[in-house]
Amino acid sequence: MSATTVRVGIFLAMVAGLIAGCSSGDKDDKPAATPMGRTFVSTAVDGPQIPGGGPLTLTFADGRISASSGCNTADGTVDFTDDTLHVGTLASTLMACPGDRGEADSWQDKLLTALPKWQLDDGTLTLTGKDVTVTLLDKKLAQPDKPLIGTTWIISTLMTPDAQIRSQTLDYVKPTLAIAPDGAVSGSAGCNRMTGHATAEPTANGPDVTFQIGTTKMLCAPEIMEVEQSVLKVLDGKTTATIDADTLILRNTNGFGLTLRAQ
Repeated sequence: MSATTVRVGIFLAMVAGLIAGCSSGDKDDKPAATPMGRTFVSTAVDGPQIPGGGPLTLTFADGRISASSGCNTADGTVDFTDDTLHVGTLASTLMACPGDRGEADSWQDKLLTALPKWQLDDGTLTLTGKDVTVTLLDKKLAQPDKPLIGTTWIISTLMTPDAQIRSQTLDYVKPTLAIAPDGAVSGSAGCNRMTGHATAEPTANGPDVTFQIGTTKMLCAPEIMEVEQSVLKVLDGKTTATIDADTLILRNTNGFGLTLRAQ
């Protein structure tokens, strides 16, 4: 074997080693997956349980976290550095919740502000705090999308162009909406029964649903009638429907909207 052949062989071996080393480094340097862009629902709690039974729902989007454990919804910034959940100052809705659910917010704040460790394994997110470990499952796996047609929906939040509104009156009257396969609409606007028709047209971002609604003519307490007027303002003409698991959001072209939960 000539000296030239030996030198070429050594050179090629060195190049192969460099390529392998670079490939290995690129693989190791690949950013680890985080929960950002996904919603998770708790399936198990090891330690102090969620007051009222929960579940804990965490939504991660655009560098922020939204959290609810059965009472209010809290929102703030979030960072995943060093496998630790760093949650900024949380802003929360201020609804009073009955019974044990009234303590759910404190349980949630204690978990999220204690710098819990996080681990993501495919569709399972695990948060480990000082005295509690919470296992959460990707909402798309835990709660597949409900069908728009044939589901009875309960209105839980009223939306204006500037705010989202929850109230004890809304929780008390529980307005409902159902669309039958033939497009017939039934339900309650809060005080009066609704009847009418809905036409759904599929789009890339979810169906556009056009409502034509009529109601009975009873009168109820002013706060109930106020809820009813807000509901009917949305169910008047064309809306855009978005379904995420058991949650339906209807947004009217007039800027008003509703958040509804599957019954």
